[in-house]
Amino acid sequence: MNLLQFAESQLNPKSSHPEFKAGDTVNIHYKIKEGDKERVQQFTGVVLQRRGHDAVASFTVRKMSNGVGVERIFPLHSPFIEKIEVKKKGVVRRARIFYLRGLTGKKARIQEKIQISESAEA
Repeated sequence: MNLLQFAESQLNPKSSHPEFKAGDTVNIHYKIKEGDKERVQQFTGVVLQRRGHDAVASFTVRKMSNGVGVERIFPLHSPFIEKIEVKKKGVVRRARIFYLRGLTGKKARIQEKIQISESAEA
């Protein structure tokens, strides 16, 4: 076992984040430290990819801000992430949806997965 694998096994993070994948719209509550003050900032966007595993997992989120695409990479087990909310589940066929970068307007929309509850079926 090399040093990197040993370090990852010792970290072994336990997070209470919900399950999400590429195509899902998420709202990340991220702690920002400005001087001696600390506040929580929200970043809402579409997950482009998830990469890594266990302690080194990260995910990329893209949002449009004043017509400009903004992408941010978050470490999944960062102590600065207060919570992650999944707003919408998206229907995509790929694990990495970088083709979204070239699309604008209605073409950039992702179809939402409609979840049927068991009580509604009966």
